[in-house]
Amino acid sequence: MKRQGLLKNERADVDAAVDSGVRGTMKRKEFESELRKLQVELVRLQTWVKATGARIIVVFEGRDTAGKGGVISRITQRVSPRVFRHVALPAPTEREKSQLYIQRYIAHFPAAGEIVLFDRSWYNRAGVERVMGFCTDDEYERFMRLVPSFEQEIVDNGIILLKYFLDVSQDEQRRRFADRIEDPVKHWKLSPMDTESVRRWWDYTLAYQDMLRATDTAANPWFIVPSDDKRRARLNLIAHMLSAIPYKKVKVELPKVPKAEPRPKGAEDGLPTSHIVPARY
Repeated sequence: MKRQGLLKNERADVDAAVDSGVRGTMKRKEFESELRKLQVELVRLQTWVKATGARIIVVFEGRDTAGKGGVISRITQRVSPRVFRHVALPAPTEREKSQLYIQRYIAHFPAAGEIVLFDRSWYNRAGVERVMGFCTDDEYERFMRLVPSFEQEIVDNGIILLKYFLDVSQDEQRRRFADRIEDPVKHWKLSPMDTESVRRWWDYTLAYQDMLRATDTAANPWFIVPSDDKRRARLNLIAHMLSAIPYKKVKVELPKVPKAEPRPKGAEDGLPTSHIVPARY
C-alpha cells in the first residue's frame, strides 16, 4: 500500500540520514526537525482515520530496552488519545487466566476511527511466557498454530494490522539496563522479569526466531527495526508506518478566532482567591 504523495520530499531527507551503516550519532536538533515532519503526517493520518472510520492495529514487540515505549510516546505526543490508544496490559488476572488467551487483547481492538498501539501484545505467549515457563508446551504450540489464521481474520474484517519487532544488540541492552539502574527517573522501568532477559539472552533469541518463522506471513509480515540507535529507529519506524497506511490528506475547515464580547458592567478582572501557587521558577 502506498501513501498518496505525502511526505515525498521529507522522506528523502530521512532516507538519506539512515541508509548508511557507518554514521555518527544523530544530533538532537536534526532528530527533532525530522520528527516534527513525521508528527505533522501523524495528525493528517488521524484526520483521515476519523473521516473514513478506518481501524488500525499496530503491534510493538521486541527485546527489553529496545525502545517500544519511546517510539510510542513520540507517535502519541501530538495526536489525540481518543484516536491513538496506547495499550500496555499488565500481567493477566486470575479471571483473565481462565478466559481464552486472546480474549483480553480483543477487548481493546479499535472501533471505527481508532488506532490502537499495542505495547506488547498476544505475542507474549511466544516470548516471555514461553521462556519463563508461564504457559505449557501445548498452550504454546496451539498459539503458534492458530495466530496466523487469527491475524488473517483481523485483516479480512477490514482492520489494518502492522507488526514491528524492535531489535537491540546484547551489548546495547546491557548498557541500557545499567543506565536505568543509575538514573532515578528510569527506576520504574526495572523489574526482576526484565533484567532476567539479560541472563536469558539466548533463550529469548531462540524463542523470537521461532516466533518470526511461524508468524511472518505474506498477508501479515513482521517488520524488523534495528534499534541500537534510538533516534534513527524512531524515525524509521514512524516513517514506515505512515507509508504502509493508504491515508490521504483530508481538508479541514479551521475555525476563526472570534472577537471577545465586551466586559459586562461591574465585572472585575482576575479570579477571587487568595491561594496562588508560588512562583518558584
